[in-house]
Amino acid sequence: MTFRRAVVTGASSGIGWATVARLVDSGWKVIGVARRADRLEQLHRETGADVRTCDVTNQADVDALAAYVAESGGADAVVSNAGGALGLATVEESSIDDWSRMYDVNVLGTKRIVSALLPVLRASVEPGRAASILGVTSIAGQVAYEKGGGYNAAKFAQRALLQALRLELAGEPIRVIDVAPGLVHTEEFSLVRLGGDQSAADAVYADVPHPLTADDIAETIVHALELPPHVNLDQITVKPVAQAAPHKLVKGELKVNA
Repeated sequence: MTFRRAVVTGASSGIGWATVARLVDSGWKVIGVARRADRLEQLHRETGADVRTCDVTNQADVDALAAYVAESGGADAVVSNAGGALGLATVEESSIDDWSRMYDVNVLGTKRIVSALLPVLRASVEPGRAASILGVTSIAGQVAYEKGGGYNAAKFAQRALLQALRLELAGEPIRVIDVAPGLVHTEEFSLVRLGGDQSAADAVYADVPHPLTADDIAETIVHALELPPHVNLDQITVKPVAQAAPHKLVKGELKVNA
């Protein structure tokens, strides 16, 4: 059976939501996965995507998701997008609980999803096709910055997980793709990171000329998944023009003919 069916975690907002919408618009069958049932119901109403509640830090939830995907038609792409940052403090002063939570969601969550759904991908892939595992990491997993140590550590580890997985799957028709966004203006990322302080969250993006949007990253994800099966974009770094590095962000208008 020829099909294009994707599982997208972290689908209740931001990049995950936008990715589900883009894939549906491109003709994919999509299962949007997240913890918040009310948001998933809204996603279903707006996009028509199938939805499943699942906490990627809960093994029983992930196992139930894998069983559902296998029983309902399989999948040929998994987008491991669930993640996030907590806190903005030095390594010395930051919360160990925040570090633990970030590692569990970003790294162990990706590991749980890969381990549970990889057998489903293997069973689904057809001759001449390629299955795909795509992880949404971050430029925080490439370059460390002050007061970002916990998030840096989690995203560096997630990136290493994907690199090891790519080596382990060599010889199988399964692509491993790492999409690493820079500054993306979404409704929740900075708000959650900064403990619900809306003014502080708004300040992150204030005066930045054209930060990325969730749809920019979703477009990149869909492009990578739809390339011919022999093409693998191992790692895609996507930053706004105003961001030269995590610690180098232009505010105000970009200079012309400087």
